[in-house]
Amino acid sequence: MARIKPQALLQQSKRKKGPSRISATTIIFYSLILVLLAFFLFATYRHWSNRSRFRSENQLSVSEGENTFVDPRKSDLPGYAVLNTSKGSIIVELHKESAPEVVDEFIDLCQKGHFKGMLFHRVIKHFVIQAGDNEGAGATEDWNLRGKQHTSMKHEAFMLGTSKGKHLNKGFDLFITTAPIPELNEKLIVFGQVIKGEDIVQEIEEVDTDEHYKPKISIGILDVSLAQKI
Repeated sequence: MARIKPQALLQQSKRKKGPSRISATTIIFYSLILVLLAFFLFATYRHWSNRSRFRSENQLSVSEGENTFVDPRKSDLPGYAVLNTSKGSIIVELHKESAPEVVDEFIDLCQKGHFKGMLFHRVIKHFVIQAGDNEGAGATEDWNLRGKQHTSMKHEAFMLGTSKGKHLNKGFDLFITTAPIPELNEKLIVFGQVIKGEDIVQEIEEVDTDEHYKPKISIGILDVSLAQKI
């Protein structure tokens, strides 16, 4: 057996212990992986960053919109009034959209107890019942005469309204129609409609009155309560 020279053994040992070469293909492959990983992390960061900013801006926009367009006092206004009378309860739905100022005034007066103890001082059968502080001849007698001359009907029965001249006599009277009234717009601001208690309105309508349409027995409003829902 031939002997290997020491110099040859040393060179062979160096070749075995030396680091192996990495191919160019492997370097390119791992570089692409690193680039893709970095891109993925960056895209993920941008996504969540934009989403968080959008959510914050959206919440701010909604908050500003609510502060700009929504009046909490208006949104919390009661939608119904319950007239507790000596004959029973009459539930009225308030028309806030059609007569906002009148509804505001009505609600304010209710909260101050303005209608408590107010009497129905004029009752005209098949026409209206009226409660209020003003017991003069007033609008109802004039309406009664006008009603005999006109046949057009603009409003249905069981509507709640107040006289357009209420600010002149410093009062706020209440009218509940018991039939369609001709030319109602000329005399009455409608701001509500009876949704329950029509029978009570009709019972009040049937009481005996004198020649001035004043009931011979006292019928009044005990109190008025307000409600958001019925």
